Amino acid sequence: MKTFDIPTYYRSPIIGKVKAVRKKLDKLKKDFSPSVLKFDGVTITLARHFGFCYGVENAIEISYRAIAENPGKRIFLLSQMIHNPGVNRDLEEHGLQFLQDTHGNQLIEWDVLTPDDVVIIPAFGTTLEIEKKLEDIGVSTAAYNTTCPFVEKVWKRSAKLGSDDYTVVIHGKHQHEETRATFSHAQSNAKSIVIRDMEEAQILADFILGKRPNEEFYERFKGCFSAGFDLEKDFDRIGVVNQTTMLASETQAISDYLATIMEEKFGSEDKKAHFANTRDTLCYATNDNQSATAALMDEPADLALVIGGYNSSNTSHLVELLEEKFDTYYIKDESEINEDCSIHHFDMHQKEMKHTASFIPKKENLNIIITSGASCPDVTVDRVIQRVADLLDQELDIEETIASFEKRMHEGI
Repeated sequence: MKTFDIPTYYRSPIIGKVKAVRKKLDKLKKDFSPSVLKFDGVTITLARHFGFCYGVENAIEISYRAIAENPGKRIFLLSQMIHNPGVNRDLEEHGLQFLQDTHGNQLIEWDVLTPDDVVIIPAFGTTLEIEKKLEDIGVSTAAYNTTCPFVEKVWKRSAKLGSDDYTVVIHGKHQHEETRATFSHAQSNAKSIVIRDMEEAQILADFILGKRPNEEFYERFKGCFSAGFDLEKDFDRIGVVNQTTMLASETQAISDYLATIMEEKFGSEDKKAHFANTRDTLCYATNDNQSATAALMDEPADLALVIGGYNSSNTSHLVELLEEKFDTYYIKDESEINEDCSIHHFDMHQKEMKHTASFIPKKENLNIIITSGASCPDVTVDRVIQRVADLLDQELDIEETIASFEKRMHEGI
C-alpha cells in the first residue's frame, strides 16, 4: 500500500501506534475485531478500521504539494477538499480559496479565474460541465486533480454499462458532490437515475413493473434522471453503481432487490441480459470501516463517540450503525466535549446540534467506543481520547497501554 506525504500534525502519537500494531499482526486486514485499550478506570474500544482512507490521504498530499509548488500564485479549491472542517480550515489558512460550497453554490464567480490560476479538483471529483468550464477559461487541472481512484472506478464501470446499453442506477444522495460528479459522468455514456435508499428503489421498481403511471415518474424523480429518459425502453437493462460513501450493505441490498424485480419482469432464463453484476463498484475503505463498526456491536460499552464532519456521508453511516445499540454522540472534534461533562453533538436525523448534560455515566470501569469517518485525522481521535481522560481525571500511560495491547493481541486475548 502506498504511503503518503501529508503534514506531520495530522499524524497521531496514540492511534498511529495502535494502527501500527494491528498492521504488524494482521497485514492482510482480515481481522475486524476491535482494538481495546485498557487504561486505569476506562477502556477505550476502537474500531479496527477508521480515519483517513487512500483517497483522502492522496487528496491531502496533492493539495499541500500544490501549495508548495506554486508560491505567489492564486490557488483555488473547487469545493471542500474532503468533508472535514479542520482539514478544510487548515487549507484556507494556507491561502487556498473555495470556488463553491459543498452544495455546489458559487462562492467565487468563474470569470474571476485566469489561466495562471491553480484549481484543485476535490477527492469527490467534479462534473463534466465544470471540467469544460475550466478548460474554456484555460485552467489546467491535470496536475492537481485529487479525484479518488475508487470514485473514478465507478465512473469507468458506468461507462462500460452505457456501452453495453444498460441504464445506470446510482445509489447516492443526489446533492452530494460525489453523486453529482458520478451522475454527470454516467449520463454522458448512458441513461442514468439517482436513488437515495431502499424506499426509492421500491418506488422505482413499481415504475419498472408498470404499477405506477409514467407521468408520476417524471415528477417523483425530477432532477434525478438524465435527459430524454424513456420508461418504455430505458428500464429493459439496468446496473447499479454507488456513491462510494453510502452504506455498502444498503447498496448491495438495493442491487439484489432490483435484480429480483428484473427477473420478475423478464423471467430468469436470460437474467444477465437485463441486470448487470456491479459488485465491483463498492469502495474497499467504506466496506472495511463499516464492517469494523459492525464488529463493535458485539462489544459491551456505555456509550459511543463517532468523530467526523457533519456533512460527511460515510461518517453518518457509522453513526447509523452504532446508534442501533449504544447511546451514540456524533462530534466533529474534542471541542464539542465540555469541561462540565456535557457534550454538543449533531443529530443527523433532525439536522441540528443538540446539547446533552453529563453524557458520561458515573460508574467505575467505563467502556467507551470510539471511531471516526474516512476524512477525520487520527490526531483528532487522539485529542478526543485525551479530553475524555481529562474529564475522568485519568492520567494516560500511553506506552504501557500500547505495550499491553500489543501483548494481548499477539496472544489472541
